[in-house]
Amino acid sequence: MYYFLAPILAWLVAGTLKFIINYFRYGHAAKNHIGNGGFPSNHTTIVSTITMLIGFHEGFDSALFGLGVAVTMIVIIDAIGLRRYVGYHAVSLNILLSESNNTDKTNTDKPHREKIGHTKFEVIGGFVLGTILGYLFHLTM
Repeated sequence: MYYFLAPILAWLVAGTLKFIINYFRYGHAAKNHIGNGGFPSNHTTIVSTITMLIGFHEGFDSALFGLGVAVTMIVIIDAIGLRRYVGYHAVSLNILLSESNNTDKTNTDKPHREKIGHTKFEVIGGFVLGTILGYLFHLTM
């Protein structure tokens, strides 16, 4: 049951921590910053929690831990690389949309979300949080 609950609780802890940090940074506008991006990385926290729990419980030389490391690497590469560049593209698209002389009043397109990926610092924060949570879950097993 721990392997099922660990990612869910990691998601809750990382999301709550991210909201608290955003509240101190942005005040009541913190609700506008809910979603992808920000510190700590929820995705990295979730996968590193379960991966580290497997490592602490099953052993760092187990096949499951190796699989967890591979999935964690994919998530990190995606967060720092692809999703971050998608955010850069959103910035460009929003500039183009704001500069266009679109006279169509039925256009209800909202601006594209620009904060999608993560910085290395945000991913490291998610990994550290996931490692701590994985160890704490292991202690309770």
